[in-house]
Amino acid sequence: MNDNALLNKAADNIRILAASMVEKAKSGHPGGPMGGADFINVLFSEFLEYDPENPRWEYRDRFFLDPGHMSPMLYSVLAFTGKFSLEELKNFRQWGSPTPGHPEIDVERGIENTSGPLGQGHAFAAGAAIAAKFLEARLGNGGDYTIYSYISDGGIQEEVSQGVGRIAGHLGLNNLVMFYDSNHIQLSTTTHAVTSEDVAKKYEAWNWRVITIDGNNADEIRRALTEAKAEKEKPTIIIGNTVMGRGALAADCTSFECQVSTHGQPLSAAGADFGQTIKNLGGNPDDPFVIFEETKQLYEKRQAELKQIVAKKKAAIDVWAKAHPELAEKKRKWFAREFPAIDWAGIQQKSGSATRAASATVLGVLAGQVENMIVASADLSNSDKTDGFLKKTKSFEKNDFSGAFLQAGVSEFTMSCLCIGMSLHGGVIPACGTFFVFSDYMKPSIRVAALMETPVIFIWTHDAFRVGEDGPTHQPVEQEAQIRLLEKLQNHSGHNSMLVLRPADVHETTVAWKLALQNSHTPTGLILSRQNIHDLPAQKDRYEEALQAGKGAYIVQDDTDYDVILLGSGSEVSTLVEGAGLLRAEGIKTRIVSVPSEGLFRSQSKEYQDSVLPAGKKKFGLTAGLPVTLEGLVGADGSVWGMRSFGFSAPYKVLDEKLGYTAQNVYEQVKKILK
Repeated sequence: MNDNALLNKAADNIRILAASMVEKAKSGHPGGPMGGADFINVLFSEFLEYDPENPRWEYRDRFFLDPGHMSPMLYSVLAFTGKFSLEELKNFRQWGSPTPGHPEIDVERGIENTSGPLGQGHAFAAGAAIAAKFLEARLGNGGDYTIYSYISDGGIQEEVSQGVGRIAGHLGLNNLVMFYDSNHIQLSTTTHAVTSEDVAKKYEAWNWRVITIDGNNADEIRRALTEAKAEKEKPTIIIGNTVMGRGALAADCTSFECQVSTHGQPLSAAGADFGQTIKNLGGNPDDPFVIFEETKQLYEKRQAELKQIVAKKKAAIDVWAKAHPELAEKKRKWFAREFPAIDWAGIQQKSGSATRAASATVLGVLAGQVENMIVASADLSNSDKTDGFLKKTKSFEKNDFSGAFLQAGVSEFTMSCLCIGMSLHGGVIPACGTFFVFSDYMKPSIRVAALMETPVIFIWTHDAFRVGEDGPTHQPVEQEAQIRLLEKLQNHSGHNSMLVLRPADVHETTVAWKLALQNSHTPTGLILSRQNIHDLPAQKDRYEEALQAGKGAYIVQDDTDYDVILLGSGSEVSTLVEGAGLLRAEGIKTRIVSVPSEGLFRSQSKEYQDSVLPAGKKKFGLTAGLPVTLEGLVGADGSVWGMRSFGFSAPYKVLDEKLGYTAQNVYEQVKKILK
């Protein structure tokens, strides 16, 4: 059997397994995997370079799947490499199975990313390509590896592809190779019914290299991948014109290819004949879950080749490491997320500043001490104060990744996906900034980052209605409640799915950044103020006291035999302190509690939680978000003053007065509770 006949046999094997997985589960998407089988087969059997014995090898090629519904294709080819058993393929989409309908990150099994909503997977790939360029610029040893991605018609249509295409082309990410499976079929219709754009010209305009091929022809796939690997200036998109449901037959043995119905349901439900299709592809309908002997030989040969390829690469890396031991040690530490000792207590904050300004101060320190940190901003660096980092470095440019700042432009969703991809790559610490209200654009990626337990740091400034004159469109009201929902969900490792911190003054901001860097198992969100905030009172050293923020909530001020507990986060805590002064003048004693993170607080011991917020004590919560943000902590022992409508356009001090965010209103509301 010649090479292409062997390749085609293995590709048909993928088609059989993919169709059979969906058929057995009575759920899934067979048509796409059947069309894409040829590309994935050539990529994995001839081009993808990785260490079969160490899936986490830093210098491996990485493959990011964008259309998660094509998981049967990926699981099948990974079964050829020994990462999945046939029994696991048979349990596709079942309880407890490692083969869910959309792949979830599992690097040990060769799955680099969770593939969920379309568009994000290829954005993660672009982020990984940026991380690779960044590391190469610092270590002088790129390892000669490639970031591959696979995208479908749906991913091309998702708006995030606009940002990825623009940024990847602008930065000249020649280490990024993307296969576009153009089969002209969508879930409910053909692509011709929804778009008439010229995808090739679009990507050419973004400065990509575009190669158009027959995506079911092994020779053309091989040629395109070879050319893409040799490209020195641009990212490459290989537009593969493929056949949806390739090899599918109807009951009368006529072709059932290119049908919309095979996109999202089993072949038998779509109108094809499963048995005839499996026979047509060279399988046995009564026992379709088989890896052909020819397929085994092809992939055993590739495993042997990979051992030689990896050994040669590792030898070259060893030579580099011996010649540059300091750089080699940096690389080790960076991939292990080991940080230099940072003198957090020594960071000099300007008293009474906005917490966004305090964040800028911290970022300025980190820029000089955390060499593998990358910060991005969505065209707001001078407002979200990520320029505190930028002032100590420079922005990425084509052919120059010696800086550490990504100017993402106005594309919050793309920016967050890119930073997630950087983190998935490893070796770098990514953070990205924008206004909190624009977190709405980022929510899909934040959710997937939480699912993947990816430690990206989100910097959100202009945290409340105090954006003021910009009006209700730019004033976050419901955003904090939405983000904090992720604090209430646990990830697979048993941690809260996200760490969300809203510091109450400049010193809590320093502590918040410390917690963010230490958090290696979830995303972190820092919610920061636009306006200046009074520092909270301190008995001795305010920073030392603010370290208690690491428990999620702590007592800021405490009167003996207090009558009521006042609690809040962010700038509202200083308002509570002022209100407590008015109450104290009338003999009403208070305890003031800062709650930068309810999720973190809830993870403390019950004894600690009860010591800070004991049941039976009257409580008053103040939040610039929805009341639900604090209602779980206040309970039936009091009330929460929060926003019950969208904001209004006016200077923030006027809004504070009109909306009841004043010491006087704290005084009046507490009096009502106590009566």
